Amino acid sequence: MARQVRAEVTRESVVRGAAEIFMNLGYANASLNEIIQESGVTKGALYFHFASKEELARGVVDAGFARLAEAAVATINDRTPALETLIELSVLTVDLSRNDPVVRAMFRLAVEIGDYRGTGDRLFDTWLVTMRDLAKRALAEGDLNEDVDPDMVGLFLLQVLTGVRMVAAALDCRDALVEYLENAWGLMLPALVPPAKAEYFKQFASRRLRV
Repeated sequence: MARQVRAEVTRESVVRGAAEIFMNLGYANASLNEIIQESGVTKGALYFHFASKEELARGVVDAGFARLAEAAVATINDRTPALETLIELSVLTVDLSRNDPVVRAMFRLAVEIGDYRGTGDRLFDTWLVTMRDLAKRALAEGDLNEDVDPDMVGLFLLQVLTGVRMVAAALDCRDALVEYLENAWGLMLPALVPPAKAEYFKQFASRRLRV
């Protein structure tokens, strides 16, 4: 049992160190030697858990997605309006990107690796199901226009929110992500929400993103 605990601690150290290096240098520029130094482990310890840089990067993606998914599950509940939850999930990605280096690296690596997955399923498949389910509930709750297709709304929101993050990174404006998301919600909501509710949800998005 003690050996297993030590192995888990070592693996976590490698993932955290790799996340820092990948986030700062990118996948192509990161070296395993830099990751070993950042992690404070031996070369043998790293290779015990990960056979290559790609496998390590995918491990970071898995770990970041697991942390994000755990936080998202805690955010989603039937008592909160679904559209508010969709907004809260966008806030959650910002908060974790700021405070959790593994989640921050996950977002970068998912793009740089090229197939948008860790060691298993593609991350965006899971997110799309979540977005569509919430959009369907928002429609049933009367918070989306009656003529919209909730499946298309879920896909559209995922496309926009992912695009906002990618553009902020491409322009080296990650510090402006809150502003970009606030603008995106401000443009989307009037097109999706009944007029009587649009201003409420715009104010809700601005308030939550600015906390």
